[in-house]
Formats: sequence, C-alpha cells, structure tokens
Amino acid sequence: MPTHARTVPFVTVDVFTETRFSGNPLAVITDARGLDHDEMQQIAAEFGYSETTFVLPPSAPENTAEVRIFTPVTEVPFAGHPNVGTAHVLAAQGSVFGKMLGDRIRFEEKAGLVEVSVSRDADGTVMGTTIRAPGPLVIGASIPQEIMAPCIALAAEDIETSRHQPVFASVGLKFILVEVASLEALARAGSRMEPLTALRSAHADEDCDCATFLYTWVGPDHVRARMFAPFDNVAEDPATGSASAALGAFLTTLAPPAPERRILVEQGVEMGRRSLIRLTVATRDGAFDHVEISGSSVLVTRGELVL
Repeated sequence: MPTHARTVPFVTVDVFTETRFSGNPLAVITDARGLDHDEMQQIAAEFGYSETTFVLPPSAPENTAEVRIFTPVTEVPFAGHPNVGTAHVLAAQGSVFGKMLGDRIRFEEKAGLVEVSVSRDADGTVMGTTIRAPGPLVIGASIPQEIMAPCIALAAEDIETSRHQPVFASVGLKFILVEVASLEALARAGSRMEPLTALRSAHADEDCDCATFLYTWVGPDHVRARMFAPFDNVAEDPATGSASAALGAFLTTLAPPAPERRILVEQGVEMGRRSLIRLTVATRDGAFDHVEISGSSVLVTRGELVL
C-alpha cells in the first residue's frame, strides 16, 4: 500500500427490510472528513448503489451530523432510504464525532433539517428508524397518459387516471407519480430513454430527472410500487422512501382530510429485493402537514476504502 494512501471507514446496510440481501442496499461513509465533492462522487460511483451517504460534523452543535447523499452520478438534496439507513448505522454505533447519541437525531441536509427517531428493543438494540421528510408538498405539472405511457413501456390504458393523471410531486426530492391499472401492468413496466428524454426536455422547468414512481393498490392503504431513474444511472430502485413520501403526501389531496393516515408501500418485489416502507401522513386544518417514513435496516458489511 502506498505510504500516502488514506483509509475511509464504511458500512453497508440493507434498508426497509429485516432480511439481509433484501431491501435497498446503502453504503454509509461514517467519517467523511477530508473528502471533497469529487471524491464523494467517485466513491458513490464505485459502490454503484442507488445512493451512498457521507457523514460529516454538523455546522450547528445542536444537530447530530451533516449528511450528504450521492447517487452514482450526482448529489441529491434528500432521499428516504439513505436517511433511514444512516440513522440506523449511527444509532447502532452509539456515537458520532465524539457525541453520544440517544433516540432523537437531526441531520443537516441540502433540503433542510431531517429529524429522526430511533426505536429499540428492551436490550437497546436498534429495531428501526423513522424520519420526517423535510420539504412541503410541491405539486407540479400533470402529464397526459398518452405521453407518459411510452416513457414507461406501457400502453395508455395501463395508466389509471380516475384519481389523477401522472404528476410531478415532491416533499424534498421530485418524482413523477403514476398510478397503473394492475399488478400485471406494473410487472410489465420499464424505462424507454427516447420518450423519457423528450419528456424531460418538455418539462425542463420542473428541474427533475424524471425519476418515475409507479404504483397500484393491492389493499386498503397498501400499494405495490416500482421506481425507475435511468438519468441517475439507477435502472430500478428496490425501495424509495422519498418517492413513497411524495406519494403519501399527494394522496392527501385526493381524499377527505383525516388527521392521520398510514400507508404501506411494498417495493422491489419484481427485483427479488422486497422492501416495506411505512408512511404516516398527517394533516392540519384539512391540508397536508408532514409525512414520516419508517423502516428497519440490517448490517451487511463493514470495512475501509483505500484512497
């Protein structure tokens, strides 16, 4: 090993699952001090997961850490499974940058402060984490089903529009939400780059890479979903907390207001990496207030990167 080489610690976890090799893999660089932006991007590309997180000291002492989130090709302001998994890793190790951690964690991120609560069993073992999405609900343009369908390798009639047209929505990270008509249609879906590129150009003002979150109802407050983000070099994501949160928030605009609604999002089934994302969506005075994203994580690997 060259004498000038640096080592950087990392942990990988599978998120939104209690079963190793299911859920959504995440790499957590538990001490990213000394890494610059380009090095973070290279490390994220090397892991090749949908996201990799980099933990840094916070700018404000009352917060736990700064967390930066990278896909294989870009930095993003917020994402669900990176927060759930990173909080699990830090809570399990018990401290970060010399600060002991309890069951309340606050991350500084590009999208704002992310608040996390940690659940433990009687022995203190971390069982799961719950995050609150940092952004308000932002609803963008609707997309006619005949334009959306070729982007996801489906026919127009495979898209369910009785409740809503395909639509841009965000609570921190923007997605196109598309309800499809059946599990069979969901299974046939995919990404087609030529029409998707045209769609992105036509909606350049949305400032979105056209990551597409498809879902269909399989029971009361239970959806099956898939997410495609080819412009982020993510052919398919096995669990997408930020997209699930956007969906949960958006659904509050389609139904009579209730103080709280719980939704189960099942994702990754078609990939052989079943994930379970639990949402709690709260309203206040008849309008969306906030959404919480909950899930379990399981340790897979730990080691050091050599730079």
